[in-house]
Amino acid sequence: MCGRYAIYGPHTRHRDQFQAEDDFDFPPRYNIAPSLVLPLVRQDAAGHRHFVMARWGLIPAWVKDPAQFNRPVNAKAETAAIKPMFRQAFRKSRVLVPADAFYEWKSVAGKKQPYLIRMRDQSPFGMAGLLEHWRGPEGEIQTFTILTTEPNPLLAGIHTRMPAIIRREDYGGWLDSGLTDVGVLQRMLQPYPDRLIEAYPVGRQVNSPANDGAELIEPAAAETASR
Repeated sequence: MCGRYAIYGPHTRHRDQFQAEDDFDFPPRYNIAPSLVLPLVRQDAAGHRHFVMARWGLIPAWVKDPAQFNRPVNAKAETAAIKPMFRQAFRKSRVLVPADAFYEWKSVAGKKQPYLIRMRDQSPFGMAGLLEHWRGPEGEIQTFTILTTEPNPLLAGIHTRMPAIIRREDYGGWLDSGLTDVGVLQRMLQPYPDRLIEAYPVGRQVNSPANDGAELIEPAAAETASR
């Protein structure tokens, strides 16, 4: 799964990475958790890309009462195209979720050791997301979920899933609502090559969403990671 990630690079890096036409106005966050309102990348019919804000935890349009609904923060890439909860967004409302890193937890001696995963060149990247619009008495709420896939060999030793990271050359296709070929779309959701990413243990302060600071992405000392 993907239940925690980070955005901390300079604003210009994200705007350039996604070739967006507006500014990326979001403060550094080192411990992003579900339920927060976060930036996404959308593409309009003319092919222009923009940042939009949505809450992490999907509410499909057909839900009667969001208070009684379990809002999924992840969806399996292998089945999202056919699951009633995700299939409409998969066909018509695909987005990119900007990130500089994400976290996964590995079981070590009966405890959960957090790992930070990022690009080897430390560039930002886009995780595959689905956006939904729910309309209620107080107006429209935009929410999203992150697609996950099988882990690559590097991450297989840490967790059984990883976020589906879209290659930069596939951004246009993934964001194009006119592209409806499920086979083509699912080929974009394969495990990201392990040669392009790195993973290392970090301190357990990241376990609490209340903690947020640049120290969370620093490698843990060997004695800290082994406790």
